[in-house]
Amino acid sequence: MSGATDATEGLLRALAPQVLGLLVRRHGQFDRCEDAVQEALTAAALQWPADGVPDSPKAWLVTVATRRLIDEIRADEARRRREEVVAAEPPAGPVADEDDTLTLLFLCCHPALTPPSQVALTLRAAGGLTTAEIASAFLVPEATMAQRISRAKQRIKAAGATFTPPPPAERAERERVVLHVLYLIFNEGYTASSGPNLHRRELTAEAIRLTRAVHALLPDDGEVAGLLALMLLTDARRAARTTPDGALVPLAEQDRARWDAAAIAEGTALVDDALAHATLGPYQLQAAIAAVHAEAPTPAQTDWAQILALYGLLERLAPGPMVTLNRAVAVAEVHGPRAGLDVLETLRADERLGQHHRLDAVRAHLLERAGDRAAARAAFRAAARATTSLPEQRYLERRAAALSETPGCR
Repeated sequence: MSGATDATEGLLRALAPQVLGLLVRRHGQFDRCEDAVQEALTAAALQWPADGVPDSPKAWLVTVATRRLIDEIRADEARRRREEVVAAEPPAGPVADEDDTLTLLFLCCHPALTPPSQVALTLRAAGGLTTAEIASAFLVPEATMAQRISRAKQRIKAAGATFTPPPPAERAERERVVLHVLYLIFNEGYTASSGPNLHRRELTAEAIRLTRAVHALLPDDGEVAGLLALMLLTDARRAARTTPDGALVPLAEQDRARWDAAAIAEGTALVDDALAHATLGPYQLQAAIAAVHAEAPTPAQTDWAQILALYGLLERLAPGPMVTLNRAVAVAEVHGPRAGLDVLETLRADERLGQHHRLDAVRAHLLERAGDRAAARAAFRAAARATTSLPEQRYLERRAAALSETPGCR
């Protein structure tokens, strides 16, 4: 039953944005449609593992969600003419095989919403993340995120948004938000923010699928190509990132023969073409850094000088604490661990990093390389306490424990 449940969850995650997009295109009323689709998904999650997946799962979900929507309309708007309700009945025959996911993405990024609400609503409606997962990504309580998503749906309704592509004047900004959302979905799948598993394959697969769809719509956009390349090049390492029992394997210790050569080739070709023909952007630079890692036959052969130069460009183009944190690692590889630690010192007072475990983890790594075992052990333990990912926590604790041993006796 567990396998059937997992398969059902994956199918529902892929179908959810398609079904929601179709309902909103037919009926408008985004908030009501989203509630109706959630009820249909819940019903499917309960019924399909036991009864089997219907021949046309998308049509099943559309029918059930539409009936829920009609019930809602009848309950709340009984005074309206009955023929308006009847007109909302699903048409007979098969459901058209049309994917409205992209239009749904743009709707969720409506300018009436604040950027955090745009991201949260898109993650919920099109990305398949639960409210709890989104709350974890934003480091806020689940109840707070639930209220934010509810308010976002109401604002879309109040703004009179229609289920159509955005006007030209708004497209660039809403595309930027869409790409950021897809980036967050992928990151949550590649390194889950909490729980027993390092990966959530269904999320990375969905992020890649949606980004491929955006790339098909905007084939000449360098940043879309860069984001898709970044995802492919990063996901190519997934099989080598854990041991058979789920323990985390750091990049320098991974078996590179297990990296996905086809994904690396596709990602490298995408970023090479984008860098040659498009305006330079942050996703292209991140993809270029991933490509340098992917092309190194061994860790020792990694071109860290090139990576450092790329991080320098990225920090000028899109400055941020995570970029600086990653640049510190490259600085340490090129100029030594003490130089990297000096870069980390510039982040000590940065409130945007807050209690993020990666700052302590990187500091611990560089302190260990610099020979300060006691300080490195303390930093590894601090990082382990700060993360809610069990594989990361166990890895950091192992590193701390190893530094408690007598040098040369490990």
